[in-house]
Amino acid sequence: SGLLGGGDGGPDIAGLVSKMKEGGLADMASSWLGDGDNDSISRDQVRDLFGGEKISEFASKLGVDDDSAADMLAEAVPQMVDKGSSGGSLLDAVGGVSGLMGMAKKFFS
Repeated sequence: SGLLGGGDGGPDIAGLVSKMKEGGLADMASSWLGDGDNDSISRDQVRDLFGGEKISEFASKLGVDDDSAADMLAEAVPQMVDKGSSGGSLLDAVGGVSGLMGMAKKFFS
């Protein structure tokens, strides 16, 4: 939960998607939110998205090296976002990716 930023213990999907868009990964985020196959994310993209320091903290908590932690996140995060928006319901509810971006901007403005 610390990596995904949800204050209530749950993931902050809107915040994560906003960071992905800023980092040029909007198409990848759309694949995770919608129906169908999820685009994969690389270890390096995970590091860019969350930052090396947060990856190191996460790795330390798990008792693994940073590369293993980044690989675990590369596997888990797309599935978490996909499950959190099952059937595209989150995406549809906010008016698609542009609506989700607008919602995220309100939270971080």
